[in-house]
Amino acid sequence: MTTATTAYTWTTDVLGAPYEQCTIPLGRDDQGEVVATLVRRRADQPTGRAVLHVHGFVDYFFQTHLADRLVEAGFDFYAIDLRKYGRSLRPHQTPYFCRSLSEYYADLDTAVRVIREQDEHDTVLVHAHSTGGLITPLWVHRHRTERLVDGLALNSPFFDMNQPWLVRNAIDRFATKVGAIRPYQVMPAPSSNFYGRSLHRDHAGEWDYDLAWKPLSGVQIHAGWLRAIRNGHRRIEAGLAIEVPIFVACSTSTFRSPRWDESVLRTDAVLDVEHIASRAHRLGRQVTLVRIENGVHDLALSAEPVRERYLQELLRWVETYV
Repeated sequence: MTTATTAYTWTTDVLGAPYEQCTIPLGRDDQGEVVATLVRRRADQPTGRAVLHVHGFVDYFFQTHLADRLVEAGFDFYAIDLRKYGRSLRPHQTPYFCRSLSEYYADLDTAVRVIREQDEHDTVLVHAHSTGGLITPLWVHRHRTERLVDGLALNSPFFDMNQPWLVRNAIDRFATKVGAIRPYQVMPAPSSNFYGRSLHRDHAGEWDYDLAWKPLSGVQIHAGWLRAIRNGHRRIEAGLAIEVPIFVACSTSTFRSPRWDESVLRTDAVLDVEHIASRAHRLGRQVTLVRIENGVHDLALSAEPVRERYLQELLRWVETYV
């Protein structure tokens, strides 16, 4: 595994200055070489506080306005594109694939070592969205005696499938069996581009991002990935013992229409927000739950007054607990 003594080469990121990136080698898996990519933006003045942002599924870091706000609040900002995502995706790899969520722990371990040991930060906050919000609590729980981070903020974390109970049970039976023996088996899955259309500026949204790294429509779902996700969901359901303060935020409403309508611009069109709210308390002893009215799935990409409320709630929690 990569160690903190490795001398990384930082270059200008695809976002341009002041963003820099470095490639973190992570060895090989059954598809070949694996890397993660760490992006950073330093504050104008030296600070001992840092935020590490972890993206969701079919996603990568592009939310510069989030970085701007956290830098203004006195943090150096870091974001990681996990293995097989965004900047870290290589031609020989199946995008977004894993057999176990624990595969990402090495990515996060190394990022935090760089932030703490090489860049000399005393306080590290993790901010994670959606699938990142499923991976990071499991990782923090794994390292709970080491206190690698000082706080965990989750933006619409992926705590369960947005499907009826009977469908979730059928998925579990299939994924448990097929995912173990044929992990690359493509699964039938409903596909909707409503959420993507609601975000991208070429459609109904205001955001510009790389559609090769974050496609508008659904992508292939593989049995091994689904098995890993469902194993993670069961661990959340059973309860974790995270000791650092936790912030969980989600919308007040879930989008339910089978057809496009304007409510997709003010609801979560990906997850069932009641799953998030009902499971938040299972993460640890000190959990703050905030519901954001008119929020979309990535609360930081909601309409301007809504995302402003989200960022205010996040920073208020940070100053109180972290």
